Amino acid sequence: MEIKTPTAFEKEVMQGLSSYPKKIASKFIYDKRGDELFQQIMSLPDYYLTNCELNIIQDNCKNICAEFNDEQGFDLIELGAGDGKKTKVLLRELSKQEVQFSYLPIDISQNSLTELHKDISLELPKIDMQPQQGMYFDVLKELSQYQKRKKVILVLGSNIGNLSHPEAIDFLQQISESMHPQDLLFMGFDQKKDPEIILKAYDDPSGITAAFNKNVLARMNTELHADFDLSKFKHWETYNPETGTAESFLISLEKQEVRLEKLNLKIEFKQWESIHTEISQKYDDGIVEWLASEANLKIEYSFQDEKGYFKNYIFKRISG
Repeated sequence: MEIKTPTAFEKEVMQGLSSYPKKIASKFIYDKRGDELFQQIMSLPDYYLTNCELNIIQDNCKNICAEFNDEQGFDLIELGAGDGKKTKVLLRELSKQEVQFSYLPIDISQNSLTELHKDISLELPKIDMQPQQGMYFDVLKELSQYQKRKKVILVLGSNIGNLSHPEAIDFLQQISESMHPQDLLFMGFDQKKDPEIILKAYDDPSGITAAFNKNVLARMNTELHADFDLSKFKHWETYNPETGTAESFLISLEKQEVRLEKLNLKIEFKQWESIHTEISQKYDDGIVEWLASEANLKIEYSFQDEKGYFKNYIFKRISG
């Protein structure tokens, strides 16, 4: 009899729902439906992050591209390109300037890379695009052996905010280890601001963010044959302005029992018990400098939107 190895999602659910307090990593919210809902969230008027970073890149495009450029050419390596909306602003400018470069988007999803490649090939056919399918750091480790010319590593969207500070340092250290002295890291960090603005960004009145958060329950119903009643859970967002930590939860509105048939698992919820689903960390210059120094990186430049809501930083590795 063949014994099947549990998937990452199955392991996460078994461990996370059996622990106290209960938790499930936000990356498991994303499936086809989760992706669609997140696209809707990015279009909401209160979800400022996407437009702020897009404006930074549009307003500073020439200066950013000037920092990227090198006489010998360079490789633009993006970790998690998504729909490429913001990156394409840079690609258009680099193409316009006839800069010698290659674009290497890295993603675990081959489908996402295929769609991105098709899109960019139609709009910017002269770009040398080399999609790299796989886990970020597996591919980066391979690329770190390449020393013929400069590498520019791109991480947009404040994705680092989904990590605790120790996890963020580890993330940055792994990037730093793949860098050589001439290489650059261009990364987005959502900034600390009025707590009300942050809470509105993660809890819209139309309920799209709530549906997005509850999608992890819907995914368990579909993939793990669970019987979650989504109406018995409430999306809840908190923000601590001192630490800059926004967190998302799913709160059980009543005492209930949920079965996950595929895992042969039964989970009991007390009334008001929560499942922690996401962290969205906010930063200031001091925190970013500290995180960078812990990872042997230093800030070279920073760019911010006109309201100061969001910043993109350029880092170099500290030599020695």
